[in-house]
Amino acid sequence: MTAAAPPATAPATAPAERIRRNLADAWGEMGAAWGVAPAIARVHGYLLSRRAPMTEREVREGLDLSHRAASMALAESEAWGLVERVPEPRRVGRRGPAGAAYIAVGDHWQWFTRVVAQRKLREGDPIVAALDEAVADARREAAAHPNDDELVALRDWLASFSEFVRLFDRAIGIVPQLDPRELERALQLIGRVPDETALRLVRLLVSIPDEDVVPLLDAMSRLSPSGARRATKLIAGVVRTIAR
Repeated sequence: MTAAAPPATAPATAPAERIRRNLADAWGEMGAAWGVAPAIARVHGYLLSRRAPMTEREVREGLDLSHRAASMALAESEAWGLVERVPEPRRVGRRGPAGAAYIAVGDHWQWFTRVVAQRKLREGDPIVAALDEAVADARREAAAHPNDDELVALRDWLASFSEFVRLFDRAIGIVPQLDPRELERALQLIGRVPDETALRLVRLLVSIPDEDVVPLLDAMSRLSPSGARRATKLIAGVVRTIAR
């Protein structure tokens, strides 16, 4: 869980702001690798570290951005689900209605799943559709020109590559469907498993025929939590006996 946000009126000290800006710059560079525009990631990193509502002007001045750049980055950050628009905190001595402010989504697992969902929507889905079209086109042309070896080879490669991308896209698509707490728990469990153990499990899994593995996984997925506990204890006992 993330720590509670400090009061919106907490002053920013020079050392703290220097650290936040350095983090924002690094977050912006990392954003490019994630498929997120550096300006968006930079604003997100800054708001994450501020942990309090900030107006567009405050973000702009904090990161030395132009009005246009700050507005666009905040709008895109909101579209990605990284930040949320909230009422501007009431300032002492201010009159009139409160304006808009922005705050980073505090639940790290929540904004992470939103990034994954947006990347799949913006990148994964379009490339899968493009590959499907290329495969269909190659199959039509190969059927019309069966003696074109290059065309036949391209058809076969496209079919194989399309299957690879589709499998990867499906795996990525599962992440946003998980509740943030489920994802957190799953990754915590994986973190407790040594790399050697994980590798042995994967190698063992891929060595078992599909017709044996798939029904087992399907049956286990339908168990209640209490039933799953009993089943895992039973399986663990059988495995220990066989391994002796």
